[in-house]
Amino acid sequence: MNDFTTAVTALQAAPDGSDMCPPFLSTLPVTGVGISTLGNPLGSGTVCASDARAERIDEIQFDLGEGPCWQALTTRRPVLESDLSNTTNTGWPLALEELLRAGVGAVFSFPMRIGTIPVGAVDLSVDSERTLTVGQIRGAVELTEVAARRVLRGALLAAAADGRADMETSRYSRREVHQATGMVAAQLGVDVSDALLVLQAHAFATERTVRDVSNDVIARRIDLARPYGSEN
Repeated sequence: MNDFTTAVTALQAAPDGSDMCPPFLSTLPVTGVGISTLGNPLGSGTVCASDARAERIDEIQFDLGEGPCWQALTTRRPVLESDLSNTTNTGWPLALEELLRAGVGAVFSFPMRIGTIPVGAVDLSVDSERTLTVGQIRGAVELTEVAARRVLRGALLAAAADGRADMETSRYSRREVHQATGMVAAQLGVDVSDALLVLQAHAFATERTVRDVSNDVIARRIDLARPYGSEN
């Protein structure tokens, strides 16, 4: 079992609310990790940050509404900037200036998505020039996929505790939820656990119950395979 496999397994098994930064730090040649939610439906905020600089990187991008994390989430592709001091035409000039001022030498942003639901991003940073290998990028993507599930589920559980989301597991035996979950899994090419998260996230975003959303999926009144936020 390689280091990334071990880290992925450990992240999957970690209790809810655990710090998700250590697995990235232990397997990748970076000194900072920030995991954040971005935009709708979860809002923008830091989930965890390994240090003050990682937290500052999130803050810069939240305040300016631009940066590598926003680019990664929008394009659905990692943003790999190995030398910020020699980077031009990033599409986020204000954020670039502030990141350099904060002493960031390289930044690698990986998008967190579950199906069509945008969750946020993982920002990896170093105070000097740094390049990731193909294997390291693949490992970071694997860890990010696990982090995305944990972040989305954690946000929905928190919303449920506040009475803002339908997360009652006893209701998942209902026929329509099972049927809709299977349909969404087939449409998005994801497993049923991720499909259920997509249903829950859509219910949260639209302030409805999972059962109501499931009925609409079955009746084909909504199509969760469409990009998040698009009209049917």
